[in-house]
Amino acid sequence: MDMQGSRSLAITQQQAWDALNDPEVLKLCIPGCDKVEPTGENQYAVGMAVKIGPVSAKFSGKITLSDIVPPQSYAIGFDGQGGVAGFGKGKAQVSLEPTEGGCELSYTVNAQVGGKIAQLGQRLIDGAAKGMAEDFFKRFDDEMQRRYPAPEAAATEAPAEMAPSDAAPQEESQGGVPVWVWWAGAVVLAALVLWLR
Repeated sequence: MDMQGSRSLAITQQQAWDALNDPEVLKLCIPGCDKVEPTGENQYAVGMAVKIGPVSAKFSGKITLSDIVPPQSYAIGFDGQGGVAGFGKGKAQVSLEPTEGGCELSYTVNAQVGGKIAQLGQRLIDGAAKGMAEDFFKRFDDEMQRRYPAPEAAATEAPAEMAPSDAAPQEESQGGVPVWVWWAGAVVLAALVLWLR
């Protein structure tokens, strides 16, 4: 399976780099992810639940970062196992390019899957992978906007913070926002582990 895409982010290249390399952010933003833990230099253990069509499985895997050029790019190698559901492995390239309004995140993924997941058909697998990538980016965008609000948004929120009756509801709504985490790489990771993620 091959997948590529890009996404405009309204944050700086450095902010995006830091977020994409934060295991906690990744864990929050990758759909179904319950574990992103460092296991060594540029290596992580990942755990996530995946459902593609009628097949549901818990995948565990590892991710290795290489060709790291902060804050511009890196390569991601992944290998995930889902028991009888199958396995996934592959590589991804992630890059961040500064733009006038923030930065552009681009990724290319090449993955292979086997087992029951591979029997579902390429169209279903590709659709699930693209859906996961979109979900990841949506969560990541939401989290980055929460962490780095635009100047206009920050100015608009300032009066609300001064009014005690308005402050509590705002905090509650922000607490329910899913957090964006790591890596388009993660996206990649998500994509990885998923079908590997």
